[in-house]
Amino acid sequence: MTDKTWETLFLEMREIAERGNAKAQFNLGIMYATGQGVKQDDALNVKWNRKAATQGYSDAQFNLGCMYFEGLGVKQNSVQAMKWWNRAAKQGHAEAQHNLGNAYAEGKDVAQDYGKAAKLWLKAAEQGVANAQVSLGGCYASGQGVEQNYAHAAAWWSLAAERGHPAAQYHFGILYASGQGVPQDQHKAIKWMIRAAEQGHAEAQAVLFLETQKDALQGIDDAQCAVGMMYAQGQGVAKDEAQAIAWWLKAAAQGNAEAQFNLGGSYAKGFGVEQDDIEAKKWFLQAAEQGHGDAQVNLGLMYIHGRGGPQDVPQAMDWWIKAAAQDHPVALSLINNLLHAQRPDYEPDQSKESDLRYN
Repeated sequence: MTDKTWETLFLEMREIAERGNAKAQFNLGIMYATGQGVKQDDALNVKWNRKAATQGYSDAQFNLGCMYFEGLGVKQNSVQAMKWWNRAAKQGHAEAQHNLGNAYAEGKDVAQDYGKAAKLWLKAAEQGVANAQVSLGGCYASGQGVEQNYAHAAAWWSLAAERGHPAAQYHFGILYASGQGVPQDQHKAIKWMIRAAEQGHAEAQAVLFLETQKDALQGIDDAQCAVGMMYAQGQGVAKDEAQAIAWWLKAAAQGNAEAQFNLGGSYAKGFGVEQDDIEAKKWFLQAAEQGHGDAQVNLGLMYIHGRGGPQDVPQAMDWWIKAAAQDHPVALSLINNLLHAQRPDYEPDQSKESDLRYN
């Protein structure tokens, strides 16, 4: 929508809102909140949400509660926040029920009451609020506010985990690891831990690091390579470039192509080691000879740019052809660019495809 269209919509919405239409009043508040069609104004957002909320419009009641809770456009007042969330919750507003549950669990401006928190979270969870499902699962796991029941905890965490909630994925993984509420299954435990860790869940990353390190210490090269990456990225452990290099060297010595590729990248950019194109090329070559597509692309780029040795266009083409045979999209583009370079109207490629690949 154009600015003019938004401005027209704002004028029409304001006219309807001034006639007392609660939905229009709520929508007008949103327009003031976002600055669509009108200058952004939190105080006027509060004004129009209050008008709609007073008429019983639950979304406006919820929004007004949030504005009081955060002090947005109005003086911060948790008691008022609770008042408006309570009105919305009584009408079945799921997010309001969730927020009220949090307040009772924390004992914020109300007497702490896990029983009330659990009841409110249940109402929100049944409407699909993932955060409420996670909290309710926690109640059943700990026995706070409800009778302890790991099977119920698993059921609620499963719902939220399937929707991608990292905390639910972590807790669900813990249940599979311990066999509480579900049959013990280490493979499923690791699967859910990985999903949570990939979203940055620190506790899941820490658990994965410890589990992976056990295998690495037993000499399993894939685990050694993985531990190296965890040290490189600071996942589940403090970032340590030297440790990353040390673990990749262990895995590379066993012929692990991914570790060899990582070492090539480390030497190419000076990560944890002194920058050295000759060493980078050596490690990329070892990985490339095992069919590692990104290593083959990088090796070709080093040949084309004369890094780590003299420029060698035929060698570059040979490695890109090998990568292209694996349907490597970048290799196909690089070959195309190199072929077109023979044309008089050729302009050098400035895209990132000419950059080295790194993990």
